[in-house]
Amino acid sequence: MSKVTHELRSLKIWKEQESKQRLKEKLEREAQLALLEEEIRLLKEKEEKLHHKHRSRHSSQTHSSTLGESMHNDSLTLGDHYQQPPRRVHRTPKARESRVDLPYFHGKDDVEGYLDWEMKVEQIFTCHQVSEERKVSLATLSFQGHAMYWWTSLVRDRRLHNDPPIQYLTELRSALRRRHIPSYYTRELINKLQRLHQRNMTVEEYRQTMELYLMSASITEEENITIARFLSGLTFEIRDKVELLPYRDLNDLVQLCIKVEQQNLRKNFKTSSYSSSYSKVDYKREGKKNTFEKKNTFDSPKNLDKGKEKEKKNNTSHTSTKSSDIKCFKCLGRGHIASQCPNKKVMILRGQDIYSIQDKATTSPSSSEDEEEASEEESCEVTYPYNGELLMMRKVLKNQTSDTQSQRENIFHTRCNISNKACSLIVDSGSWCNCCSTRMVEKLGLTTTPHPKPYQLHWLNDDGDMVVNQQVEEEFSIGNYQDKVKCDVVPMEACHILLGRPWQFDKQTHHDGLTNKITFTHKGKKFVLHPLSPSQVMEDQVQMKTKREQEKGKQKKLKKKTSKN
Repeated sequence: MSKVTHELRSLKIWKEQESKQRLKEKLEREAQLALLEEEIRLLKEKEEKLHHKHRSRHSSQTHSSTLGESMHNDSLTLGDHYQQPPRRVHRTPKARESRVDLPYFHGKDDVEGYLDWEMKVEQIFTCHQVSEERKVSLATLSFQGHAMYWWTSLVRDRRLHNDPPIQYLTELRSALRRRHIPSYYTRELINKLQRLHQRNMTVEEYRQTMELYLMSASITEEENITIARFLSGLTFEIRDKVELLPYRDLNDLVQLCIKVEQQNLRKNFKTSSYSSSYSKVDYKREGKKNTFEKKNTFDSPKNLDKGKEKEKKNNTSHTSTKSSDIKCFKCLGRGHIASQCPNKKVMILRGQDIYSIQDKATTSPSSSEDEEEASEEESCEVTYPYNGELLMMRKVLKNQTSDTQSQRENIFHTRCNISNKACSLIVDSGSWCNCCSTRMVEKLGLTTTPHPKPYQLHWLNDDGDMVVNQQVEEEFSIGNYQDKVKCDVVPMEACHILLGRPWQFDKQTHHDGLTNKITFTHKGKKFVLHPLSPSQVMEDQVQMKTKREQEKGKQKKLKKKTSKN
């Protein structure tokens, strides 16, 4: 019973509160209605006042018009025909909007290309003073290809989600940056800036790259920090000299570095030109002069007398008699030893024959031909074999029986660079295709493709035929010569790459049988490939043989382990 009474009391209280709330709402509505009626009454009064003013103005205008007509009639009667001239209406001509030609943007995944386009668009807008309302429409008109499809899809998505359209260039720029610039771009630029060094760049190129990184990453730093950064990346030859010189700012420092760089280039050019001209041309001419002088001294009696007088003078000195007994094993001359030989001519003994490097120069008919040969060599790009460990092989120390440099019994061997690994290369005109070894393809992880025309290959041994059905396109370099060659994958052990007739035909090669050099043209530039010496070829073959033996030993051990298990 207590619960029921309690519920009845709560119901009575709730009904009383509800009735009070209804009364309160009713009073508020009546107050609002009274306020609205008062506002309507005030508006009606204002409207009546405005009507009254309008009527008074209309009556005054009609009265003035009647007076004007009467005066006009009076003037006509008086004969006064004066008429007031009409007023000129000055119309302000609309300002013509200048034509704006923007570069096209294709929306490719190129961050630098997008940043260049953005800077160019901002420059054009500031130059033509384009209003903010037109910037977005003009910028989107320059979209082509993928960028145009992206923009239409963005507009459609914003319309579907009831988002406001892009009306300002800042909004468009932020949307484009989210699309084309990755989040790690600034961090990557900062890392590049920290690791930046001059190396093979000129001072101006080094400065431009540093400024480009700073501007692209939006880095603003003090000039002293930039100067310290610039100095730390310079080469030691330039930095050691510039640090001793005074400078005010970064521009002065760059100018000093450029001057020092030019001085170093002049010094290097003088030394290189002097050494090259001395070694290539002067020795050839000296060899000719010596041969002609020997002939003249042998023919003329005056020279014989002079020679006798010189021999008498030489016989008087004991030092000359002692030195004449000494024989040089380099040039086969007398009076000095091989370590003190002033002549760069090299004599090579092979059996009973004596071969000199300068024999070709002494047998040439005229000095003009020698100068032409020297100029041709200077215009060519001379490339030497690549230095490095031969395709992940250990060097083997081996005493060579002879250190001859003759190329008489040596085919063209050299080394090339493939994926920063030294590989053996042979150029052989007897091969009708370009080949590469399967071991090199497996070690370097090169991707192979099916051969369009498979064929059977037969070696000189009796192992039978094998089918060649795989090709690989490999990129190699020898010095400044860089090229791509498509080779057939073949299990060979003589070398890693064998360039045959296809490569020789494409490059228009010329082989010098005496020096074993190969001259060819690549991209309009002339190259001269120098071969390896026989000792270097022997060293490469020993390295490859030891590596093969090591691999065979490992395979045998694995077979034994598997058989035991």
